[in-house]
Amino acid sequence: MAGANLDLLQGTLDVLVLKALSWGARHGYDVASWIRDTTRDDLSIEDGALYTSLHRMEKRGLVDSAWGLSENNRKAKYYRLTEAGRRELRQSVDRWSTYANAVFRVLRAGIA
Repeated sequence: MAGANLDLLQGTLDVLVLKALSWGARHGYDVASWIRDTTRDDLSIEDGALYTSLHRMEKRGLVDSAWGLSENNRKAKYYRLTEAGRRELRQSVDRWSTYANAVFRVLRAGIA
């Protein structure tokens, strides 16, 4: 399904952003690129949705930010996980794994 540009299920974006930040501090464009690259272009994040997610998680204390210079020497806001963000990521991964496994069980069930 590469290139299918799948719509995100509600609640998915935050966990994807947290996972992208689990590898270290990133600016918004880098977060979106990591998600796009990791999903082989199946998921593309719109800027508005991405920054809404980052700001919402910053208010919740899951990420914090600092200004720095990007790879092309431009001013960029870098986001990183807080300890609360790491806990939230672990819990979200558990919830999503349980949910995905349940959906796969239904999808793989034989037709009556």
